[in-house]
Amino acid sequence: MFINPMLLHKVDIPFDNDDWLSELKLDGIRFLYDTLNGLNFYTRHKNAVTERFPELISSQIPKGIILDGEIIISDENGKPDFEELMSRFQVSSPKRIPIMSKIKPVTFCAFDVVYYKGKKVSHLPLSERKEILNTILPGDLPHITKTLSINGSGKALFDLVKKQSLEGIVLKKKDSKYELGKRSHKWLKVINYQHATVEIAGFRKSEFGWLLRFPDGKPAGIMELGVPAEARMTLYQLAKIAESKETNDFVYFPKATLKCKVKYRAVSKAGYLRLPSFIEFAS
Repeated sequence: MFINPMLLHKVDIPFDNDDWLSELKLDGIRFLYDTLNGLNFYTRHKNAVTERFPELISSQIPKGIILDGEIIISDENGKPDFEELMSRFQVSSPKRIPIMSKIKPVTFCAFDVVYYKGKKVSHLPLSERKEILNTILPGDLPHITKTLSINGSGKALFDLVKKQSLEGIVLKKKDSKYELGKRSHKWLKVINYQHATVEIAGFRKSEFGWLLRFPDGKPAGIMELGVPAEARMTLYQLAKIAESKETNDFVYFPKATLKCKVKYRAVSKAGYLRLPSFIEFAS
């Protein structure tokens, strides 16, 4: 049975508070593990993906539960590799899935339980749900594990995340209920953003998107996030007077005319900024 998972609000600064738990924010795909009626796997957008991940099927997982968590694929250094995960996630061929489940197995990292023994437990405080989760999952499953939680210590954990170039942390109130389908201020995420100054190389004509390039001229990707209306207008006014080239889909600026500061999650293996977001124009 699909349930709409609880979502997080974003904050900029981590904090220490013993009424809260701190966890790593895993760079993966939100995932629901359901054994209420048979076995079903779902993403947060209600995509049924049970057949894609045979490595997650285990007779040691009891019936009558729904677990919430993330699936990840780790790189050679043990860090989540989102690009590898997306490559695996897109495999849907019945012939390739068994092969890829051995070559690129995913790991399900459970951080909460919503149903237990066929009954909803979302009304219980998070601390009690964590105890239930510990009773559900044995510690020796090859591809299923629990997300580690620590009391308070959000600042120290975030410092470690920055040193290791991980995605961020999650802060959760110990007494929080599981609010189905809601974005709650009792669950918070702190993203370990990277920052850069890049050139605006052009824009898409149809759906919004600015083309970015690095100062050395290499493409930096497309920015769709965080650009306010007044900044968009500034660029469109510039396009009227600056040297530009047009195709059916894009307007390009051959020469550097505008620069901006952006924050982003990571640099992809192809060299593009992942999820760049506008901060401000730069000189």
